[in-house]
Amino acid sequence: MDEAGKSIIGDLIAAIGAAHVLTGTDADRYARDWTGEYNGSPVAAVRPGSTAEVAEVMRIAARHGTPVVPVSGNTGLVGGTMTDGGLLVSVERLNRIREIRPAARIAVVEAGVILSRLHEAAEAQGLYFPLWFGARGSAMIGGALSTNAGGSNVLRYGSTRGLCLGIEVVLADGRVLDLMSELHKDNSGYDLKDLFLGAEGTLGIVTAAVMKLVPAPRAHATATLTVPSLDGALVLLNRLQEASGGLVEAFEYMPESHLRALVRHRPDLGLPFAEIAPITILAELGATAPALCDPLPDGSVPLIDLLEETLAGLMEEGLVGEAIVARSEQQRQAMWARREASAEVCMAEEPFIDTDVAVPLDKVGALFATFDQRLAALDPGARVITVAHLGDGNAHITILPTRADPVLRDAVFEALEDCVADLGGSFSAEHGIGLSKRNSMARRKNPVALDVMRAIKAALDPERRMNPGKVLPPV
Repeated sequence: MDEAGKSIIGDLIAAIGAAHVLTGTDADRYARDWTGEYNGSPVAAVRPGSTAEVAEVMRIAARHGTPVVPVSGNTGLVGGTMTDGGLLVSVERLNRIREIRPAARIAVVEAGVILSRLHEAAEAQGLYFPLWFGARGSAMIGGALSTNAGGSNVLRYGSTRGLCLGIEVVLADGRVLDLMSELHKDNSGYDLKDLFLGAEGTLGIVTAAVMKLVPAPRAHATATLTVPSLDGALVLLNRLQEASGGLVEAFEYMPESHLRALVRHRPDLGLPFAEIAPITILAELGATAPALCDPLPDGSVPLIDLLEETLAGLMEEGLVGEAIVARSEQQRQAMWARREASAEVCMAEEPFIDTDVAVPLDKVGALFATFDQRLAALDPGARVITVAHLGDGNAHITILPTRADPVLRDAVFEALEDCVADLGGSFSAEHGIGLSKRNSMARRKNPVALDVMRAIKAALDPERRMNPGKVLPPV
């Protein structure tokens, strides 16, 4: 380590203690992302324990001119925490649930709170924090806010941005921006909060937030089923919404490619049916009303009866093939385990190219068809494993190319971007931009939008030290 590095380390130790300033191999677990694709070399990883300590760390970094990269659970997939020579600032010690207010249905939490902890705390109050995805056992609120994370329940509850009322942010110069509003309505000028949600730490470090809670579902009705086409799946979704009054919480697409990957890498999870169908759907409804949730004298649950009756009618119309409705929580969890293993089974095969895109709901089928053709022309031996949050148009397309080639990788991204753009979609749905999609930003983002983003970045981070090189492509 050079003298400059030693100098900032000394200042950081004086500010937050030697136990929370990690260097060398002690910092390795913060410098490596979940995919293993990005391995950084930070000057140090620091673990401040309060907003005041984060502010002091930021002031020290500013004095030394050191880049700062925020780190939460490090479950991202786009290289958002990669740094060589920057200072990694972990929020893991900012892990207090400050309060849960059941009457107002809000939770005031710090950025290092793991999602599953908030789920448990809300559940203890008869409430639910409806941000739900596979990495919930390690992902933290700060990272979810910084990437505007989505997940399986966006269909009903929206993404992280829609669940956030207020935030606290430490800016690049160490000032604390208090936007911890608990209001559902506030028209007093610019909504500054939304600048930081999805900014991936390029504008400041989120240290706390006010999050919305909802009544915990008292009953779920969950089914795995097959449909003959994606157009038919959309009819199914709309029928379920109409029959239930909008109670569909998740509507997940698991095609043949995903189920065959499960057989290869997670045979212990089993298959829903004896034969693998081209299109399998996981659908779930959730309800709180006693009329739908309280068991009848025969032991049946009205919500589950509603789902079965609706599916039976769709079977008669030929819109549903096979169907299994979960009769216990164990069966429900088994269904979800097959869906949530998607990242694990995709990344068990190398090389892989991970993508997440969004198109209008009625164009998902067209996306898959056109991209398959484009990919075959680029790399005839390439394979694809796909899953999708079909209810919100978000498709996770993992490409398994025949070779690890950066030129081919970028060509694959560009081909997918073409297909998505032709259908009025977005090249990034919920994983963010980080490093891996900066070329996509340069090619596809509206030039005026990029100019505005750069102006905001220059205003809040004039020295460009906050997570440099991420999100915004070079001019």
